[in-house]
Amino acid sequence: MSDQELIFMSAADLATKIKEKQISPVEAVKAYLDRITEVDSKINAYITVLAGQALAEAQQAEIDINAGLIKGPLHGVPVGVKDQIYTKGVRTSSGSKIRSDFVPGFDATVVAGLKRSGAIILGKLNMTEFAMGDPITSAFGVTHNPWDLTRNPGTSSTGSGAATASFMCATSLGEDTGGSVRGPASNCGLVGIRPSWGRVSRYGVDGASWSLDTIGPISRTVEDCALTLRAIAGFDHKDQYMKDVPVPDYCAALTGDIKGAKIGVVKEFLDPDVMGVTKPVRQGVLQATEVLATLGAEVEEISLPLAPVAGVASRIISAVERSSLHPEWLRNRPNEFHHNTRVAFTTGELIPSQVYYKAQKIRTLVRKQALEALELFDVLIMPGASEPATVMNLEPGIRSKEVAARALTEASYRGFFSLVSGPALSICCGYTADGNNKLPLAIQIAGRPFDEARVMNIAYAYEQNTNWHLERPSL
Repeated sequence: MSDQELIFMSAADLATKIKEKQISPVEAVKAYLDRITEVDSKINAYITVLAGQALAEAQQAEIDINAGLIKGPLHGVPVGVKDQIYTKGVRTSSGSKIRSDFVPGFDATVVAGLKRSGAIILGKLNMTEFAMGDPITSAFGVTHNPWDLTRNPGTSSTGSGAATASFMCATSLGEDTGGSVRGPASNCGLVGIRPSWGRVSRYGVDGASWSLDTIGPISRTVEDCALTLRAIAGFDHKDQYMKDVPVPDYCAALTGDIKGAKIGVVKEFLDPDVMGVTKPVRQGVLQATEVLATLGAEVEEISLPLAPVAGVASRIISAVERSSLHPEWLRNRPNEFHHNTRVAFTTGELIPSQVYYKAQKIRTLVRKQALEALELFDVLIMPGASEPATVMNLEPGIRSKEVAARALTEASYRGFFSLVSGPALSICCGYTADGNNKLPLAIQIAGRPFDEARVMNIAYAYEQNTNWHLERPSL
């Protein structure tokens, strides 16, 4: 099997072939390391590549497999991890100059989970500085979208999305506060799920917002996403905000049978006048709902009137909570921030307490509205964004008041379900042409808290009856 054939396999297929000894873990790691050497100079997805460590772990994995010792469902599979997630003995920078020499002495709980499942960490992935969500702020350079190198790969897990889409890892971990798993998935044509708040431990993760942060997978298929989530989900006493609830076998739940499923399509997100959704995105979402209807789902439009203000509330909460984590950095080391990050941290410091309080009240109302809707519907569907990935402006600074206001409206697309705290999954629903490039479009499928299995099964049914996940960027 050629290296290209190997890296283009799904993580699930690769894991099966490794288990059956058709492919060795060493062969898999070498193929991915060669791919990183070949294309990462264009993409800049990795901050740190752990070539020697990954090869040593692959050799041990091969010894274990030959001895009949299978650690778990990701045994021998090469993965990438966002550089905000602690890795023992390996720099964890959060994309910042301030943290550029920080080396944790332990693995984050999610990294330990990956390792228990047998996964091999290829390296640490680029991200926006301190997960602030601006694509140009990383101290390690800008990450580019594999579908069009001038465009935003999705923030803040820029490297996780770009590396997975350009086949530089089999699957990856990102972190989602206001949409930082779903954004890269949307912009890069991938599957990314924000799990329910309290489903996945945040112990050993550089925090952005204590009440919004989640860790989730960014993968090329729904099955890969399910496989990765199963490896990292589960109760951890080290994270005081976790819920001690059983973790299903997400892969076993992927039956593709959605007959009778009740699906609500949120009309506000499809209204160009309210949310600015573009024609290609709106068309992609409506065509996706038609596919689901032909599979036996009951599809109906629903109104969530608070949808347009969710982004403002999400941004206020995350800005205040982020800046409160390390206020001494802004006071003592302001010049070590990227200009845009410094502006964002300063904004968080200056937001009045009554504004934060009002944002939390809006959050409560948004959550109530969504959960009431989910008593009537199994899942809710909306676009992943109003438009495909946009061209990055590499000049620092805020362009205008109008641009800033538009960004707050745009934040509602993913910020809505960040406030709800239930699972929300982004999956590709088509492509639109822009010059010589194809740009991915995405829908979100969101469900009740701790009902990731249902959300992923509906996404799986859609994926298995379309071919969007088979497309590849030309690099």
